Amino acid sequence: MLRFSTTLLLAAACLLASADFPSEIVTTCLVGTVHRLSCDSGVISVQTSMYGRSDSVTCSEGNSPEDIAQTDCSVAGAVDVVKKRCDGKKVCELNNSVFETPDPCANTVKYIQTKYSCLPAIYQVTCEHSLAYMKCDEGQVISVYGADYGRRDQTTCIYGRPDSQFQNIYCSEPSNKVAESCDGKNSCIVRAGNSVFGDPCPGTFKYLEVAYTCLWKHCIIVEPGKPTTLQSHSSDQIFNTMLLFRLCTALLLVASVVSTERAITCDGNRFVQHLNCDNGVIRVQAAQYGRRDGETCSEGRRREQLANTECSQEGTVDVLRKKCDGKKVCEINMNILRTSDPCEDTYKYLETNYTCFPAIRLVACEHSLAYLFCDKGQVIFVYGADYGRRDQTTCAYKRSASQVENVDCLNPSKKVADSCNGKNSCTIRASNSVFGDPCIGTYKYLEVAYVCEYPLFPPEK
Repeated sequence: MLRFSTTLLLAAACLLASADFPSEIVTTCLVGTVHRLSCDSGVISVQTSMYGRSDSVTCSEGNSPEDIAQTDCSVAGAVDVVKKRCDGKKVCELNNSVFETPDPCANTVKYIQTKYSCLPAIYQVTCEHSLAYMKCDEGQVISVYGADYGRRDQTTCIYGRPDSQFQNIYCSEPSNKVAESCDGKNSCIVRAGNSVFGDPCPGTFKYLEVAYTCLWKHCIIVEPGKPTTLQSHSSDQIFNTMLLFRLCTALLLVASVVSTERAITCDGNRFVQHLNCDNGVIRVQAAQYGRRDGETCSEGRRREQLANTECSQEGTVDVLRKKCDGKKVCEINMNILRTSDPCEDTYKYLETNYTCFPAIRLVACEHSLAYLFCDKGQVIFVYGADYGRRDQTTCAYKRSASQVENVDCLNPSKKVADSCNGKNSCTIRASNSVFGDPCIGTYKYLEVAYVCEYPLFPPEK
C-alpha cells in the first residue's frame, strides 16, 4: 500500500487549487441574441472575452466581404464586464447590450466570444433577511469566486411570498462585499439584506448567491490567471503528488462509468419513464417494451394478461437511444413505443437499463457557434445532440415569453456526430440552416454531449 506524508498531501491540495482546468469557448453571432455560459459542475471563471471582430471567418455566414473586413475591432473592457456578471455562477446569460459603450466599428458585423473554465466550488444561496455562513476545515481559508444579490429566476426563495415579489428576474447584481469581508478567513457570516448590498429592485424579495472555495494557508495565492506555486516541496514530491492526483482522477472516472441504473414503467397512456444522471450523461444499454416475467407490473391484472413472458417489441432500444443518449435527463411517454403491438392481450411495461457516462456537455443558443475540442492526440466522439427547446429557462435572457413557451420541440440530430466524430476540434452553428426548424417562432438552442478519446488507430506521421 502507498503511504503519503502530510506534506505530500498538502502539496496535492495546493496542486489541485492551481490545476489548469479545461476551458470552454462560446461564440455568439447575431446582435441581441443570448450569449450563454454554463457549468454542470463547479462555477464559471472567465478567462477572456471579446465583443467585436478579430478575424474574417468567425460568424461570416450570410455577410458581405465589406461587413467582415475589419478584423481589429473590439470593445475595450469587455472581459471585465463579462467577469463581473458571470464569475462564480453556474449559469450566466447576457447579450451585447451589457457592454454599454460606443460602437468601435459601426459598419462591421460583430460577435461575442468568451473563453472560460469551470472551477470546483462551494455554491450557496441565502434568502433575504437570512445569514450566509461560510466555513472551511481547520488550516484552510475562504476564497470567494463571486457573489450576487438580487433575483434572476422565479423559483428561488419564493415559499409563501406573493407573486408580485418574484416577477422581476433582471435585478441580480454582482458585489465585492462578500470577498472583502470573508477572503482569507476560516469562517465568515454575511447578512443577505439591503443594508449590506443596497436594494437593486425595491419590492422584489431577493437572495444572495455566493461561490467560494477553501484553500490551504500554505498555498501561495496569486492574481487570477497566474499559476499558484508550492512552498517547501521538492520536485520529486510534486511529481509523486501529480501521480497520486492522476490515479485518484482515474479511479473516480471508473467509478462514475460503472454507475448503472434501471427504470421500469408500467404501460399507460399518460405514464412517463424518467431517466436521470446527476453526474455524466445517459447512455442506454438495453431497453424492452413488452413482458418477460409474470411479476413485473402485475398488480390488478388478470392472470391471462401476464401469461406471455416472451413478448417484446423490436427496435425499442434504438428508440430510447435516439431520444436519450447524451442527455442528463430524458422523459419518454409510453405512446411513442406503440407503433405496433407485439402481444395484444398482454399487459406490457418498459424496462430500461442505462449508464451515466462522464462527458463534456455544452449548450449553444440559436445563432451561436458550438465549439468542440479535445487535447492534443485525442479525438471527439459525440454521444448525442439535440436542437430545439425543452425548458423555459435555457437561453431565455431578454427573450419574449412567446419565444420560450414551447418546451416540447427538442429534436435529436446526427449532424454534430457526422461533422465532428474523429476530429480533434470542430465548430458547428446552432441554427435552422443546419438543423431545420422544429418549432417556428421559438428561440432554440443546441445541446451536445461528447467525450475525448484516443483514436484506436493513431494517424500516421
